Amino acid sequence: MSSSIIVVSLFALHVMLQAGFIARAVLRPHREPSSRIAWVLVILAVPAIGMTAYVLFGETNIGRRRVARYKAAIDLVGPGDWVAETPQQQIEGLDVGHAQLFLMGCSISGFVPASGNDAQLMSDSNSTIDSLVADIDAARENVHLLFYIWLEDTNGLKVVEALKRAAGRGVIVRAMADDLGSRRLVRSSHWKGMKDAGVRLAQALPVGNPLLHPIRGRVDLRNHRKIVVIDNRITYCGSQNCADPEFLPKAKYGPWVDIMVRFEGPVSAQNQRLFLQDWLSHVDEPLADLQSASAHGGSDGGVTAQVIGTGPTVRNSAMPEVFEALMHSAREELVITTPYFVPSESMQSALCSAAFRKVRTSLILPARNDSWIVAAASRSYYAGLLEAGVRIFEFPDGLLHSKTLTVDGEIVLIGSANLDRRSFDLNYENNILCKSRSLTAAVRDRQDAYISASGEVTLPDVEAWSVGRRLWNNSIAMLGPVL
Repeated sequence: MSSSIIVVSLFALHVMLQAGFIARAVLRPHREPSSRIAWVLVILAVPAIGMTAYVLFGETNIGRRRVARYKAAIDLVGPGDWVAETPQQQIEGLDVGHAQLFLMGCSISGFVPASGNDAQLMSDSNSTIDSLVADIDAARENVHLLFYIWLEDTNGLKVVEALKRAAGRGVIVRAMADDLGSRRLVRSSHWKGMKDAGVRLAQALPVGNPLLHPIRGRVDLRNHRKIVVIDNRITYCGSQNCADPEFLPKAKYGPWVDIMVRFEGPVSAQNQRLFLQDWLSHVDEPLADLQSASAHGGSDGGVTAQVIGTGPTVRNSAMPEVFEALMHSAREELVITTPYFVPSESMQSALCSAAFRKVRTSLILPARNDSWIVAAASRSYYAGLLEAGVRIFEFPDGLLHSKTLTVDGEIVLIGSANLDRRSFDLNYENNILCKSRSLTAAVRDRQDAYISASGEVTLPDVEAWSVGRRLWNNSIAMLGPVL
């Protein structure tokens, strides 16, 4: 075969591969038009890199086996037979606007709003760990714990030792950590020490052989949840990982400034079931100790709360739907904190729409981000937000890792999800939606503390940025639909 024929054949093969990848990117369901366009341009502009990147990161895929296990676990655990037969029975007493928000949450995880919860906003990261350890030490039946990042530092090892003590006195302890985010701990002697002490362990989404991930699913699809449930009665929810606030792996950005709420009451059973969905997706185990478990009641009245769990095996766009519904529901005030802000077009519009309606809209972000990509992409959206009337604050005292959204002094959403495409499309996340003036006021006070410590970014500030800086920010933001 002549060299010219070989060249023509290789060129034809290259074109066929390009066409195939482009067709795959265009035909893939549940993908925004901007994402389709971005992938087509990348594959055309840098074919070898673009096609390789598409194999590794182009589709939200955790593998057929894992999808089947997650669905089987959800079918087995479900939202629970302890809830009302229909959501309408649980939303009586809520006004129409709030009822719609909780119905949205119910459509995602199947959990209906549960009233009668007590809620305590933790004062800081260290006090959260101290409270958590005290609750584990008081546990009588079971302790369930899941973290994306669990470090071998002071706070991380406090929890390790508490779990070992609980298992030693006969409490059933199940602990789970993401295999990538907590890779140091799960490969350490401390992990083995917990197993030897009787703690039942699981690694969420094991990384395994990276070469097999194009077949088994994307390696960067992670379990980003933070769930703790004790005796089916107490649960914690918020942004904090199991680590010191100094967060030594990225100490130059520290301290990590987090927010956590301790709940006591029926919503704990919802977090319990969300944890068990994750657990049974990775572990074959009969749950004899939980067959007759029921939700423990809290105070009369109290906080109305609902667990919302999202991820690659939940319906597409679930988490952004929640955020956007809350934004559109605001009538007087909307305040948001998030460390990572890379919104979809519809979310950017929802934020601007709130400000255009004269809703007092504030967005609080870290001044220094541990991701230079996110930092640049975030700032590309500033001009449009400021022109609409959104106030933007940048928090300088460490990495503001708190993920909160408050609406009109009555509704608050807390949890693990960021306002970025990773939380929207790739990660398993858990949030709790609450209706409570007292809890919302406590979170608003915390948000005000962040604002007081922050510098406000104004439209003249953004307009004064150099052409090079704006070109950089906007160019990075163009990668958002790809990443």
